[in-house]
Amino acid sequence: MDKATLLAEVISQVKLLKKQAAEATKGLVIPTDADEVTVEPCNDHDVPFGFASFRASLCCHYKPELILEIRKGLEAYKLTIAKPEISTLGSRVKSVFIVIARKEQIGDGKRERFARSIRDALFSILKKSSASEELLPGETFLSKRRKVAFFGDSSSSS
Repeated sequence: MDKATLLAEVISQVKLLKKQAAEATKGLVIPTDADEVTVEPCNDHDVPFGFASFRASLCCHYKPELILEIRKGLEAYKLTIAKPEISTLGSRVKSVFIVIARKEQIGDGKRERFARSIRDALFSILKKSSASEELLPGETFLSKRRKVAFFGDSSSSS
């Protein structure tokens, strides 16, 4: 077997393994190595009449303020966040949740446009998160807490 044939065989095997891994983890909330934001309209049967739902996910490096930033970022749209699922793997986190909005808020036939607006809001959170990481290039323990003096000891440093 020559090198080109062997390489082609290895590449096809890797593609097959990737496909099998994707199928095996389908439906599971597992953070990936890549930062990503997805928002898509969904038909959640638990949503009352007159409301629309979207499935949103955000995958990035973990930071303690992330959930608060997601809530604040979507607050302007007056949305309800339901069924949150959050998982971590190492320093990565993936948040998947259902976003519920009133249909009159979205407008007729504009679900994709509204989904794009939600995606843009989440993407700005992702950009802000990655920008703060760039400010700390050598920091490996981003979630480490600072020491706090409880009794007002002015001689200790924090």
